[in-house]
Amino acid sequence: MSGDKIVLALDGMGGDHAPDVVVAGADIARERYPGTTFLLFGDQARLTPLVDKRKGLASVLEIVPAEDAVLADDKPSFALRRRRKSSMWLAVEAAAQGRADTVVSAGNTGAFLAISMVAMRMLEGAHRPALASLLPTARGETVMLDLGANLDCDADNLAEFAVMGSVFAQVLLGLDRPKVGLLNVGSEELKGHEELRQAAAMLRLEGSPVDFHGFVEGNDIGAGTTDVVVADGFTGNVALKTIEGTAKLYTQFVRDAFRTSTFAKIGYLFASGAWVKLSKRVDPRRRNGAVFLGLDGVCVKSHGGTDELGFAYAIGVAVDLVRYEYKSKLIEGLGKLQQVRSAEAPATSALQASGGAA
Repeated sequence: MSGDKIVLALDGMGGDHAPDVVVAGADIARERYPGTTFLLFGDQARLTPLVDKRKGLASVLEIVPAEDAVLADDKPSFALRRRRKSSMWLAVEAAAQGRADTVVSAGNTGAFLAISMVAMRMLEGAHRPALASLLPTARGETVMLDLGANLDCDADNLAEFAVMGSVFAQVLLGLDRPKVGLLNVGSEELKGHEELRQAAAMLRLEGSPVDFHGFVEGNDIGAGTTDVVVADGFTGNVALKTIEGTAKLYTQFVRDAFRTSTFAKIGYLFASGAWVKLSKRVDPRRRNGAVFLGLDGVCVKSHGGTDELGFAYAIGVAVDLVRYEYKSKLIEGLGKLQQVRSAEAPATSALQASGGAA
């Protein structure tokens, strides 16, 4: 990043509606974020007419030809071996090599993560990447991670995720000391499996880089009890899909209820203003843009089925993470966590050697 100028690498061929949505989203983001420029990777013959249709976009966007594309059903291992000339590979590579400040793709999630891990590696102090996103709550918004990148996690992974989520909330939500909770089957200290309890003990240590609230339950997510909710990828993904499914179910219930009679339809018309406000508040496009935290670079994953507005929001997440120095803040937070763990290790060893005596 040079001054206020941010360069974004875009996977032009990734997503259900690429490349049209990618180009249109870049055009919306161009107006929202002056000074931002784009490297658009993909099929030049398809991309050029789309870019030329949008007045002013060509002046801030360079099309970089890519002869291949990662498909939605490609396995990560196949993408790593056989898609090295794809738009996704080249876009990630541009960010990894410093030609771009960040990369955004709406393509295959598994392939995007695998390629990013190989091209960028992990930040010092982070051992696994975590997929994080924002969820609407009664109090505003909450960061949740991991949403599926790691099915099994140990205590160190969970503690690192807590730091990642805290920094993510600082940058995107503008919070000085985000409150962090570990998702568990109960709020009591003795609840949950050993890895959770060990992670909690680690986060309670003096000098911890996060403001640790303690354990939270599933109903605390929507209540906004904490600013960050941390889970292993298995638990986090199940929780996320449950939330999404329940939201769709209740939306369908409401629609069905207003179709039951003429008076119900009239009532819907009278309440139309309120429904518009509600739809804006829960619009998933406004929170589009999950992030692979812990990588040595900024990688933003847009939902594959989003429209141009949703893709523009994903670009906005990428811009904010670069502009507000997410990476340097995360390095600092992980460093503090390592210092706390290192300081605690000798004391724990001494206690064990003395047979646990105080």
